[in-house]
Amino acid sequence: MADTYDVIVLGSGPGGYVSAIRCAQLGLKTAIVERERLGGICLNWGCIPTKALLRSGEVMHQMKHAKDYGLAAENITADLDAVVKRSRGVADQLNRGVTGLMKKNKITVHMGTGKLTAPGKLEVTGEKGTETLEAKHIIIATGARARDLPKAKADGERIWTYRHAMTPKEMPSKLLVIGSGAIGIEFASFYNDMGVDVTVVEMMDRIVPVEDADVSAFLEKQLKKQGMTIKTKANVGAIEKGDKAVKVTIKDKDGKEETTDFSHVIVAIGIVPNVENIGLEDLNIEPDKRFHIKVDGYGRTNVPGVWAIGDCVEGPWLAHKASHEGVTTAEAIAQELGNKDVHPHPLDRNNIPGCTYCHPQIASVGMTEAKAKEAGYELKVGTFPFIGNGKAIALGEPEGFVKTVFDAKTGELLGAHMIGAEVTEMIQGYVVGKTLETTEAELMNTVFPHPTISESMHESVLAAYGRAVHI
Repeated sequence: MADTYDVIVLGSGPGGYVSAIRCAQLGLKTAIVERERLGGICLNWGCIPTKALLRSGEVMHQMKHAKDYGLAAENITADLDAVVKRSRGVADQLNRGVTGLMKKNKITVHMGTGKLTAPGKLEVTGEKGTETLEAKHIIIATGARARDLPKAKADGERIWTYRHAMTPKEMPSKLLVIGSGAIGIEFASFYNDMGVDVTVVEMMDRIVPVEDADVSAFLEKQLKKQGMTIKTKANVGAIEKGDKAVKVTIKDKDGKEETTDFSHVIVAIGIVPNVENIGLEDLNIEPDKRFHIKVDGYGRTNVPGVWAIGDCVEGPWLAHKASHEGVTTAEAIAQELGNKDVHPHPLDRNNIPGCTYCHPQIASVGMTEAKAKEAGYELKVGTFPFIGNGKAIALGEPEGFVKTVFDAKTGELLGAHMIGAEVTEMIQGYVVGKTLETTEAELMNTVFPHPTISESMHESVLAAYGRAVHI
Protein backbone atom coordinates (compact mmCIF):
# COMPACT_ATOMS: atom_id res chain seq x y z
CA MET A 1 0.00 0.00 0.00
CA ALA A 2 1.21 3.48 -0.92
CA ASP A 3 2.41 5.87 1.81
CA THR A 4 -0.26 8.55 2.23
CA TYR A 5 0.25 12.20 3.25
CA ASP A 6 -1.61 15.49 3.38
CA VAL A 7 1.18 17.16 1.40
CA ILE A 8 4.17 15.95 -0.62
CA VAL A 9 6.81 18.46 -1.66
CA LEU A 10 8.89 17.58 -4.73
CA GLY A 11 12.29 19.23 -4.23
CA SER A 12 14.02 20.40 -1.05
CA GLY A 13 15.55 23.75 -1.99
CA PRO A 14 14.74 26.96 -0.08
CA GLY A 15 11.22 26.86 -1.51
CA GLY A 16 10.58 23.17 -0.92
CA TYR A 17 12.01 22.65 2.55
CA VAL A 18 10.51 25.89 3.93
CA SER A 19 7.14 24.93 2.48
CA ALA A 20 7.38 21.47 4.06
CA ILE A 21 8.24 22.96 7.47
CA ARG A 22 5.30 25.38 7.30
CA CYS A 23 2.96 22.53 6.31
CA ALA A 24 4.20 20.52 9.31
CA GLN A 25 3.79 23.51 11.63
CA LEU A 26 0.16 23.70 10.50
CA GLY A 27 -0.42 20.08 11.54
CA LEU A 28 -0.29 18.52 8.07
CA LYS A 29 1.31 15.13 7.52
CA THR A 30 4.15 16.06 5.19
CA ALA A 31 6.78 14.34 3.05
CA ILE A 32 9.58 15.71 0.93
CA VAL A 33 11.18 14.09 -2.12
CA GLU A 34 14.77 14.97 -3.08
CA ARG A 35 17.03 13.41 -5.74
CA GLU A 36 20.38 14.92 -4.64
CA ARG A 37 21.01 16.77 -1.33
CA LEU A 38 18.59 18.38 1.11
CA GLY A 39 18.73 22.16 0.72
CA GLY A 40 18.83 22.08 -3.07
CA ILE A 41 21.07 24.19 -5.30
CA CYS A 42 20.96 27.34 -3.15
CA LEU A 43 22.31 25.77 -0.01
CA ASN A 44 24.68 23.24 -1.61
CA TRP A 45 25.88 24.91 -4.81
CA GLY A 46 24.51 28.45 -4.98
CA CYS A 47 23.63 31.22 -2.55
CA ILE A 48 25.46 30.06 0.56
CA PRO A 49 28.72 28.41 -0.55
CA THR A 50 29.29 31.18 -3.13
CA LYS A 51 29.16 33.69 -0.27
CA ALA A 52 31.84 31.66 1.50
CA LEU A 53 34.00 31.87 -1.63
CA LEU A 54 33.31 35.58 -2.02
CA ARG A 55 34.24 36.17 1.61
CA SER A 56 37.63 34.58 0.93
CA GLY A 57 38.00 36.86 -2.09
CA GLU A 58 37.00 39.88 -0.02
CA VAL A 59 39.58 39.07 2.69
CA MET A 60 42.20 38.62 -0.03
CA HIS A 61 41.26 42.03 -1.46
CA GLN A 62 41.57 43.68 1.98
CA MET A 63 44.94 42.04 2.61
CA LYS A 64 46.26 43.32 -0.69
CA HIS A 65 45.24 46.83 0.40
CA ALA A 66 46.51 46.52 3.99
CA LYS A 67 48.82 49.47 3.43
CA ASP A 68 45.76 51.73 3.02
CA TYR A 69 44.95 51.01 6.67
CA GLY A 70 48.44 51.52 8.02
CA LEU A 71 49.10 47.76 8.09
CA ALA A 72 51.69 45.54 6.46
CA ALA A 73 50.85 42.24 4.78
CA GLU A 74 53.37 40.74 2.38
CA ASN A 75 53.64 37.68 0.17
CA ILE A 76 49.87 37.14 0.18
CA THR A 77 48.87 33.93 -1.57
CA ALA A 78 45.69 31.94 -2.02
CA ASP A 79 45.40 28.23 -1.29
CA LEU A 80 42.64 27.32 -3.72
CA ASP A 81 42.02 23.87 -2.22
CA ALA A 82 41.63 25.39 1.27
CA VAL A 83 39.29 28.12 -0.01
CA VAL A 84 37.09 25.53 -1.73
CA LYS A 85 37.23 23.24 1.31
CA ARG A 86 35.97 26.06 3.54
CA SER A 87 33.11 26.77 1.13
CA ARG A 88 32.10 23.09 0.96
CA GLY A 89 32.30 22.88 4.78
CA VAL A 90 29.78 25.71 5.03
CA ALA A 91 27.45 23.90 2.60
CA ASP A 92 27.80 20.62 4.52
CA GLN A 93 27.00 22.31 7.82
CA LEU A 94 23.82 23.81 6.41
CA ASN A 95 22.85 20.54 4.74
CA ARG A 96 23.04 18.86 8.15
CA GLY A 97 20.97 21.74 9.54
CA VAL A 98 18.15 21.12 7.04
CA THR A 99 18.32 17.37 7.75
CA GLY A 100 17.86 18.20 11.44
CA LEU A 101 14.90 20.48 10.69
CA MET A 102 13.19 17.65 8.78
CA LYS A 103 13.51 15.37 11.82
CA LYS A 104 12.43 18.09 14.25
CA ASN A 105 9.27 18.77 12.26
CA LYS A 106 8.56 15.04 11.68
CA ILE A 107 8.76 15.42 7.89
CA THR A 108 9.37 12.12 6.07
CA VAL A 109 12.21 12.34 3.54
CA HIS A 110 12.14 10.13 0.42
CA MET A 111 15.45 10.23 -1.50
CA GLY A 112 15.00 9.66 -5.22
CA THR A 113 13.60 11.11 -8.43
CA GLY A 114 9.92 12.02 -8.26
CA LYS A 115 7.32 11.98 -11.02
CA LEU A 116 3.61 12.82 -10.87
CA THR A 117 1.60 9.94 -12.32
CA ALA A 118 -1.88 11.24 -11.49
CA PRO A 119 -3.44 14.01 -9.34
CA GLY A 120 -2.43 13.10 -5.80
CA LYS A 121 0.06 10.40 -6.85
CA LEU A 122 3.84 10.61 -7.02
CA GLU A 123 6.23 7.87 -8.07
CA VAL A 124 9.71 7.99 -6.48
CA THR A 125 12.62 6.09 -7.99
CA GLY A 126 15.74 5.75 -5.83
CA GLU A 127 18.38 3.30 -4.70
CA LYS A 128 15.72 1.07 -3.14
CA GLY A 129 13.69 0.86 -6.37
CA THR A 130 10.35 2.54 -7.07
CA GLU A 131 7.65 3.45 -4.55
CA THR A 132 4.31 5.22 -4.96
CA LEU A 133 3.30 8.03 -2.61
CA GLU A 134 -0.16 9.56 -2.31
CA ALA A 135 -1.24 12.98 -1.02
CA LYS A 136 -4.17 15.35 -1.06
CA HIS A 137 -1.81 18.05 -2.30
CA ILE A 138 1.53 18.02 -4.13
CA ILE A 139 3.88 21.03 -4.29
CA ILE A 140 6.35 21.09 -7.20
CA ALA A 141 9.56 22.83 -6.12
CA THR A 142 12.03 21.38 -8.60
CA GLY A 143 14.00 24.58 -9.17
CA ALA A 144 16.18 25.29 -12.18
CA ARG A 145 19.62 24.63 -13.63
CA ALA A 146 22.22 26.63 -15.52
CA ARG A 147 21.48 27.30 -19.18
CA ASP A 148 24.08 25.82 -21.54
CA LEU A 149 25.51 27.61 -24.56
CA PRO A 150 24.47 25.38 -27.47
CA LYS A 151 27.88 25.85 -29.12
CA ALA A 152 29.83 25.23 -25.92
CA LYS A 153 28.30 22.79 -23.49
CA ALA A 154 29.91 22.82 -20.05
CA ASP A 155 32.36 19.95 -19.52
CA GLY A 156 33.76 20.83 -16.08
CA GLU A 157 37.27 21.00 -17.51
CA ARG A 158 37.63 24.16 -19.57
CA ILE A 159 34.00 25.28 -19.82
CA TRP A 160 32.22 25.71 -16.50
CA THR A 161 28.80 26.40 -15.04
CA TYR A 162 28.52 27.83 -11.52
CA ARG A 163 28.84 24.30 -10.10
CA HIS A 164 32.24 23.77 -11.69
CA ALA A 165 33.33 27.30 -10.80
CA MET A 166 32.68 26.52 -7.14
CA THR A 167 34.94 23.49 -7.00
CA PRO A 168 37.70 24.26 -9.51
CA LYS A 169 40.43 21.69 -10.05
CA GLU A 170 42.87 24.52 -10.75
CA MET A 171 43.01 28.29 -10.56
CA PRO A 172 42.26 29.84 -13.96
CA SER A 173 44.98 32.06 -15.40
CA LYS A 174 42.78 33.90 -17.90
CA LEU A 175 39.03 33.63 -17.36
CA LEU A 176 36.10 34.55 -19.61
CA VAL A 177 32.70 35.02 -17.97
CA ILE A 178 29.79 34.97 -20.45
CA GLY A 179 26.86 36.86 -18.93
CA SER A 180 26.84 39.63 -16.32
CA GLY A 181 23.80 38.81 -14.21
CA ALA A 182 24.24 38.13 -10.48
CA ILE A 183 25.91 34.71 -10.93
CA GLY A 184 28.34 35.83 -13.64
CA ILE A 185 29.37 39.02 -11.86
CA GLU A 186 29.81 37.28 -8.49
CA PHE A 187 32.20 34.70 -9.94
CA ALA A 188 33.98 37.38 -11.96
CA SER A 189 34.45 39.36 -8.75
CA PHE A 190 35.72 36.34 -6.79
CA TYR A 191 38.27 35.23 -9.35
CA ASN A 192 39.41 38.81 -9.97
CA ASP A 193 40.01 39.25 -6.21
CA MET A 194 42.03 35.99 -6.31
CA GLY A 195 44.34 37.52 -8.89
CA VAL A 196 42.92 36.00 -12.08
CA ASP A 197 42.83 37.97 -15.36
CA VAL A 198 39.03 38.25 -15.87
CA THR A 199 37.01 39.32 -18.92
CA VAL A 200 33.20 39.70 -18.78
CA VAL A 201 31.11 39.64 -21.96
CA GLU A 202 27.53 40.90 -21.90
CA MET A 203 25.26 41.08 -24.97
CA MET A 204 23.08 43.84 -23.47
CA ASP A 205 24.21 47.47 -23.48
CA ARG A 206 25.25 47.34 -19.79
CA ILE A 207 26.29 44.88 -17.09
CA VAL A 208 23.81 43.70 -14.42
CA PRO A 209 21.05 44.81 -16.84
CA VAL A 210 18.14 44.26 -14.41
CA GLU A 211 19.55 46.92 -12.06
CA ASP A 212 19.14 50.69 -12.27
CA ALA A 213 21.25 52.18 -15.08
CA ASP A 214 23.24 54.34 -12.61
CA VAL A 215 24.16 51.21 -10.61
CA SER A 216 25.30 49.41 -13.78
CA ALA A 217 27.49 52.34 -14.84
CA PHE A 218 29.04 52.68 -11.36
CA LEU A 219 29.76 48.94 -11.09
CA GLU A 220 31.41 48.81 -14.50
CA LYS A 221 33.69 51.70 -13.55
CA GLN A 222 34.65 50.02 -10.25
CA LEU A 223 35.31 46.61 -11.81
CA LYS A 224 37.47 48.14 -14.52
CA LYS A 225 39.39 50.00 -11.81
CA GLN A 226 39.98 46.60 -10.14
CA GLY A 227 41.56 45.34 -13.37
CA MET A 228 38.64 43.53 -15.00
CA THR A 229 37.94 43.75 -18.74
CA ILE A 230 34.27 44.46 -19.48
CA LYS A 231 32.72 44.12 -22.95
CA THR A 232 29.08 45.20 -23.33
CA LYS A 233 26.93 44.93 -26.48
CA ALA A 234 29.27 42.08 -27.35
CA ASN A 235 28.54 38.66 -28.80
CA VAL A 236 30.40 35.41 -28.42
CA GLY A 237 31.03 33.71 -31.76
CA ALA A 238 33.09 30.59 -32.33
CA ILE A 239 34.30 28.66 -29.27
CA GLU A 240 37.04 26.11 -29.83
CA LYS A 241 38.02 23.98 -26.85
CA GLY A 242 41.54 22.59 -26.63
CA ASP A 243 43.43 20.62 -23.98
CA LYS A 244 45.09 23.70 -22.46
CA ALA A 245 42.85 26.61 -23.49
CA VAL A 246 39.58 27.72 -25.05
CA LYS A 247 39.81 29.85 -28.20
CA VAL A 248 36.90 32.33 -28.22
CA THR A 249 35.88 34.82 -30.89
CA ILE A 250 34.18 37.93 -29.47
CA LYS A 251 32.44 40.55 -31.61
CA ASP A 252 32.48 43.94 -29.82
CA LYS A 253 29.86 46.71 -29.98
CA ASP A 254 31.53 48.21 -33.07
CA GLY A 255 31.32 44.90 -34.95
CA LYS A 256 35.06 44.20 -34.63
CA GLU A 257 35.92 40.51 -34.10
CA GLU A 258 38.81 39.34 -31.96
CA THR A 259 39.89 35.79 -31.13
CA THR A 260 41.48 35.25 -27.70
CA ASP A 261 42.74 32.23 -25.76
CA PHE A 262 41.27 31.77 -22.26
CA SER A 263 42.30 29.09 -19.78
CA HIS A 264 38.66 28.70 -18.66
CA VAL A 265 35.17 29.94 -19.53
CA ILE A 266 32.22 30.35 -17.15
CA VAL A 267 28.80 30.29 -18.83
CA ALA A 268 26.30 32.35 -16.83
CA ILE A 269 23.54 33.14 -19.31
CA GLY A 270 20.52 32.34 -17.19
CA ILE A 271 18.59 29.32 -16.01
CA VAL A 272 16.29 26.61 -17.32
CA PRO A 273 13.45 25.31 -15.11
CA ASN A 274 13.59 21.64 -14.10
CA VAL A 275 10.21 20.68 -15.53
CA GLU A 276 11.15 17.72 -17.73
CA ASN A 277 10.17 14.15 -16.86
CA ILE A 278 8.16 15.04 -13.75
CA GLY A 279 4.76 14.24 -15.25
CA LEU A 280 3.53 17.74 -16.15
CA GLU A 281 2.39 16.70 -19.63
CA ASP A 282 0.61 13.59 -18.33
CA LEU A 283 -1.47 15.73 -15.97
CA ASN A 284 -1.91 18.57 -18.53
CA ILE A 285 -0.36 21.12 -16.18
CA GLU A 286 -0.26 24.45 -18.01
CA PRO A 287 3.11 26.12 -18.69
CA ASP A 288 3.57 29.88 -18.91
CA LYS A 289 5.21 31.73 -21.80
CA ARG A 290 8.76 30.90 -20.66
CA PHE A 291 8.15 27.18 -20.14
CA HIS A 292 7.88 27.66 -16.41
CA ILE A 293 4.80 26.31 -14.66
CA LYS A 294 1.84 28.69 -14.69
CA VAL A 295 0.48 29.47 -11.20
CA ASP A 296 -1.77 32.00 -9.48
CA GLY A 297 -0.60 34.28 -6.61
CA TYR A 298 -0.86 31.37 -4.14
CA GLY A 299 1.01 28.76 -6.21
CA ARG A 300 -2.03 26.92 -7.65
CA THR A 301 -1.62 25.29 -11.05
CA ASN A 302 -4.59 24.62 -13.36
CA VAL A 303 -4.85 21.08 -11.86
CA PRO A 304 -6.58 20.97 -8.44
CA GLY A 305 -4.28 19.67 -5.70
CA VAL A 306 -1.08 20.44 -7.65
CA TRP A 307 0.94 23.54 -6.71
CA ALA A 308 4.28 24.98 -7.79
CA ILE A 309 6.79 27.43 -6.29
CA GLY A 310 10.33 28.78 -6.73
CA ASP A 311 12.52 28.76 -9.82
CA CYS A 312 10.18 26.50 -11.80
CA VAL A 313 7.54 29.28 -11.85
CA GLU A 314 7.63 32.98 -12.78
CA GLY A 315 10.56 35.01 -11.41
CA PRO A 316 12.35 36.70 -9.90
CA TRP A 317 14.35 33.50 -9.46
CA LEU A 318 15.65 34.10 -5.97
CA ALA A 319 15.85 31.88 -2.90
CA HIS A 320 13.97 34.26 -0.60
CA LYS A 321 11.16 34.60 -3.13
CA ALA A 322 10.89 30.79 -3.24
CA SER A 323 10.77 30.57 0.57
CA HIS A 324 8.05 33.22 0.74
CA GLU A 325 6.04 31.40 -1.93
CA GLY A 326 6.53 28.18 0.02
CA VAL A 327 4.93 29.66 3.15
CA THR A 328 2.06 31.21 1.14
CA THR A 329 1.32 27.93 -0.61
CA ALA A 330 1.50 25.90 2.62
CA GLU A 331 -1.02 28.25 4.23
CA ALA A 332 -3.29 28.20 1.18
CA ILE A 333 -3.31 24.37 1.31
CA ALA A 334 -4.05 24.39 5.04
CA GLN A 335 -6.91 26.81 4.37
CA GLU A 336 -8.33 24.46 1.71
CA LEU A 337 -8.09 21.61 4.21
CA GLY A 338 -10.24 23.54 6.70
CA ASN A 339 -7.76 25.65 8.75
CA LYS A 340 -9.54 28.94 9.53
CA ASP A 341 -6.59 30.53 11.36
CA VAL A 342 -4.37 31.12 8.34
CA HIS A 343 -4.79 34.05 5.97
CA PRO A 344 -2.30 33.80 3.11
CA HIS A 345 -1.58 36.81 0.90
CA PRO A 346 -0.60 36.59 -2.77
CA LEU A 347 3.00 37.44 -3.63
CA ASP A 348 3.81 41.09 -4.38
CA ARG A 349 6.81 40.96 -6.70
CA ASN A 350 7.47 44.69 -6.27
CA ASN A 351 8.55 44.07 -2.69
CA ILE A 352 11.16 41.38 -3.35
CA PRO A 353 14.74 42.61 -2.93
CA GLY A 354 17.60 41.50 -5.14
CA CYS A 355 21.21 41.25 -3.91
CA THR A 356 24.46 40.74 -5.81
CA TYR A 357 27.54 39.96 -3.71
CA CYS A 358 30.26 41.27 -5.97
CA HIS A 359 32.76 43.88 -4.83
CA PRO A 360 31.17 46.43 -4.40
CA GLN A 361 27.85 44.86 -3.40
CA ILE A 362 24.53 45.69 -5.11
CA ALA A 363 21.05 45.65 -3.56
CA SER A 364 17.71 46.87 -4.85
CA VAL A 365 13.96 46.65 -4.45
CA GLY A 366 11.07 47.87 -6.58
CA MET A 367 11.20 49.89 -9.79
CA THR A 368 14.27 51.39 -11.39
CA GLU A 369 14.01 55.06 -12.35
CA ALA A 370 13.56 54.08 -16.02
CA LYS A 371 10.79 51.52 -15.25
CA ALA A 372 8.95 54.03 -13.05
CA LYS A 373 9.05 56.61 -15.86
CA GLU A 374 7.81 53.97 -18.34
CA ALA A 375 4.92 53.24 -15.98
CA GLY A 376 3.89 56.90 -16.23
CA TYR A 377 4.87 58.11 -12.76
CA GLU A 378 5.96 61.67 -12.06
CA LEU A 379 9.11 61.17 -9.97
CA LYS A 380 11.15 62.54 -7.12
CA VAL A 381 14.60 60.90 -7.22
CA GLY A 382 17.35 61.30 -4.65
CA THR A 383 20.95 60.04 -4.74
CA PHE A 384 23.47 60.20 -1.92
CA PRO A 385 27.13 59.19 -2.37
CA PHE A 386 29.04 57.21 0.25
CA ILE A 387 31.81 59.83 0.11
CA GLY A 388 29.44 61.99 2.21
CA ASN A 389 29.08 59.27 4.86
CA GLY A 390 31.49 59.25 7.82
CA LYS A 391 31.32 55.50 8.48
CA ALA A 392 32.02 54.60 4.84
CA ILE A 393 35.06 56.89 4.81
CA ALA A 394 36.32 55.44 8.13
CA LEU A 395 35.96 51.90 6.73
CA GLY A 396 37.97 52.87 3.67
CA GLU A 397 34.90 52.09 1.51
CA PRO A 398 33.76 55.49 0.20
CA GLU A 399 32.79 54.14 -3.25
CA GLY A 400 29.05 53.74 -3.55
CA PHE A 401 25.69 55.45 -3.38
CA VAL A 402 22.03 55.05 -2.48
CA LYS A 403 19.28 56.07 -4.89
CA THR A 404 15.60 56.31 -3.99
CA VAL A 405 12.67 56.75 -6.36
CA PHE A 406 9.36 58.25 -5.17
CA ASP A 407 6.00 58.97 -6.73
CA ALA A 408 5.96 62.80 -6.72
CA LYS A 409 2.15 62.90 -6.30
CA THR A 410 1.71 60.50 -3.37
CA GLY A 411 5.19 60.16 -1.84
CA GLU A 412 5.07 56.37 -2.29
CA LEU A 413 8.49 54.71 -2.29
CA LEU A 414 8.62 53.07 -5.74
CA GLY A 415 12.17 51.75 -5.67
CA ALA A 416 15.54 51.85 -3.94
CA HIS A 417 18.93 51.02 -5.46
CA MET A 418 22.26 50.76 -3.67
CA ILE A 419 25.83 49.92 -4.48
CA GLY A 420 28.74 49.80 -2.04
CA ALA A 421 29.86 48.21 1.23
CA GLU A 422 27.28 46.08 3.08
CA VAL A 423 24.31 47.32 1.06
CA THR A 424 22.92 43.76 0.98
CA GLU A 425 22.43 44.07 4.74
CA MET A 426 20.76 47.48 4.47
CA ILE A 427 18.20 46.99 1.70
CA GLN A 428 15.76 45.31 4.10
CA GLY A 429 15.07 48.76 5.63
CA TYR A 430 13.51 49.89 2.38
CA VAL A 431 11.79 46.51 1.89
CA VAL A 432 10.08 46.85 5.29
CA GLY A 433 9.16 50.43 4.33
CA LYS A 434 7.64 49.34 1.01
CA THR A 435 5.74 46.47 2.64
CA LEU A 436 4.30 48.93 5.18
CA GLU A 437 3.39 51.25 2.25
CA THR A 438 5.56 54.03 3.62
CA THR A 439 5.90 57.48 2.10
CA GLU A 440 8.84 59.88 2.15
CA ALA A 441 7.40 61.51 5.32
CA GLU A 442 7.93 58.41 7.52
CA LEU A 443 11.40 57.80 6.11
CA MET A 444 12.41 61.44 6.65
CA ASN A 445 11.22 61.26 10.26
CA THR A 446 13.04 57.99 11.00
CA VAL A 447 16.11 58.45 13.21
CA PHE A 448 19.05 56.52 11.76
CA PRO A 449 21.95 55.56 14.06
CA HIS A 450 25.28 57.35 13.75
CA PRO A 451 27.87 56.51 12.56
CA THR A 452 26.48 53.91 10.13
CA ILE A 453 26.48 53.53 6.37
CA SER A 454 22.67 53.28 6.69
CA GLU A 455 22.57 57.06 7.26
CA SER A 456 23.12 57.35 3.50
CA MET A 457 19.65 55.78 3.09
CA HIS A 458 18.15 58.64 5.08
CA GLU A 459 20.15 61.22 3.16
CA SER A 460 19.03 59.74 -0.17
CA VAL A 461 15.38 60.21 0.84
CA LEU A 462 16.11 63.79 1.91
CA ALA A 463 17.95 64.38 -1.39
CA ALA A 464 14.85 63.41 -3.38
CA TYR A 465 13.12 66.42 -1.82
CA GLY A 466 16.07 68.81 -1.91
CA ARG A 467 16.83 68.43 1.81
CA ALA A 468 20.06 66.39 1.93
CA VAL A 469 22.40 67.66 4.65
CA HIS A 470 25.85 66.27 3.87
CA ILE A 471 26.12 67.08 0.15
